[in-house]
Amino acid sequence: MSPSPRPTPADDLPEDALPEAGDNAGPLFTITELAAEFDITPRAIRFYEDMGLLTPARAGRNRVYTQRDRTRLKLTLRGKRLGLSLQEIKQLVDMYDNQSDTVPQLRAFLGVLDQHRKQLQQQLSDIEVTLAEIAQHEERCHALLAEAGQPAG
Repeated sequence: MSPSPRPTPADDLPEDALPEAGDNAGPLFTITELAAEFDITPRAIRFYEDMGLLTPARAGRNRVYTQRDRTRLKLTLRGKRLGLSLQEIKQLVDMYDNQSDTVPQLRAFLGVLDQHRKQLQQQLSDIEVTLAEIAQHEERCHALLAEAGQPAG
């Protein structure tokens, strides 16, 4: 019998709140545990630290991550899946820490999503134009091959 599948990364966390910045209640995590849970490398986690997205405490030489750090990592990875830049993600995640009122954060997030949607729509339009040009070139090549009495493929 195969082992049971690992649950998806931290989908049990609430969507709308981070633990308080000083909140160390609850479980603590090592970099290895978080890397395994989110299926990323410890190096990626250290990179997010360097970018200011995570600020773990230290126990000697080891990093110790709180529930707040885990939530910030989860939100960072969600932002990356949406195609947001790390700077955009940091601004949004920092708003969770600094605002008890989520209205400004939600408005900012909607603005970022709208901008990202427009960018993706432009890219899609560009791709469609390029695909149409490729189809025209293919047609022309097939026609030239047919004129030369050669098979297309």
